[in-house]
Amino acid sequence: MQGLFPSIPLFAAFLAASFVLAVTPGPGVFYIVTRSATQGRAAGLASAAGVALGNLGSATSASLGLAAVFAVSSMVFLAVKYLGAVYLIYLGVRALRSHASMAASSGEVALARGDLRRILVDGFAVAMLNPKTAIFFAAFLPQFLPVSAGTIQVVSLGGIFVLIAATTDTCYAIASGAVKPWLARGGAGKDIGRYLSGGTFIGLGLLSTLTGQRTKT
Repeated sequence: MQGLFPSIPLFAAFLAASFVLAVTPGPGVFYIVTRSATQGRAAGLASAAGVALGNLGSATSASLGLAAVFAVSSMVFLAVKYLGAVYLIYLGVRALRSHASMAASSGEVALARGDLRRILVDGFAVAMLNPKTAIFFAAFLPQFLPVSAGTIQVVSLGGIFVLIAATTDTCYAIASGAVKPWLARGGAGKDIGRYLSGGTFIGLGLLSTLTGQRTKT
């Protein structure tokens, strides 16, 4: 692993830390769980794929110096931060206004390929439009790399973290999909799913604007 990855002890510490961080619920996990619980496992898995692509984009951006731009420019950081929050709120409002019925309790929602594509794109945007993700990669990954490490090494560790997160996110999607049949029962189930989905997205958007404010040093 010399050259491409750090020493074995440091690499093992990186894997352990990555797993703990990956299973800790955040905006991406909540997005995946909500989609899977209200629209079925297929939607949850599409969401997980979108979030994974967004995380990969953030890791790549961090390695190319985008995180450094966020670190020195409050305006850029806040612009991307609030853009992501507005998008989450938009998803919530769209979910609340949706009157599409859910499937019967014995099956999942029959989603068209275009629906799954849109869900994947939404997941990508949720992950990619969160500037804290890029900053996280810029702050976290160097702790496990030598000073002489280059872009390839940073991207390699970033890719491994994304793979770990994608695996745990997939588990979240599959597990939360079991809730879908319960939500689909009866007329009230449709409203519960709609309100759960919309409320979660709006709450995440509002929470993003109220927490994690960046302060200058």
